[in-house]
Amino acid sequence: MTDAITIARPDPASPAAAVAAGAAVAAFLYREARFLDDKDWDSWLALYAPEATFWMPSWDDDDRLTTDPQREISLIYYGSRQGLEDRVFRIRTERSSATSLPEPRTHHTLSNIEILSWQDGRAEVRFNWTTYSFRYKITDLYFGTSFYTLDVSDGDFRILAKKVVLKNDYIHHVIDIYHI
Repeated sequence: MTDAITIARPDPASPAAAVAAGAAVAAFLYREARFLDDKDWDSWLALYAPEATFWMPSWDDDDRLTTDPQREISLIYYGSRQGLEDRVFRIRTERSSATSLPEPRTHHTLSNIEILSWQDGRAEVRFNWTTYSFRYKITDLYFGTSFYTLDVSDGDFRILAKKVVLKNDYIHHVIDIYHI
């Protein structure tokens, strides 16, 4: 169950509409985090449009983010929801050496949620996040900033693009979709 949120395009002259839009976006993002923490994969995947991209660029030798997932190294890149569906299948069936077993327990915290723009049925959103991951009696911490393009054209939200900037990218084991 995805608990759809409906909100019209906020009127820039109305502070109440801006607050309502911000609350709706925040609720959507919190729900995605909850689905990841609960490992509710079907509900999580339903938040993504079929054409959605999921990208976590890497940092180059000059401490700059890579800019082209087709030509440069990325930490994670899926060009459509189908790639995410395949990743979830591999997590569920343990058909990947990158799958953490036992799966870690995670806790996502989001902050500084901003709507950067809202026009033509799309919302550009930026926020910071922290994820705690517990496995083998060890707690790891990941943190970064995410940028989403949301389809808001039909009153419900769908993720069209997700770019995750992992700020602490020197990690001692595999990072997966549920860590970020």
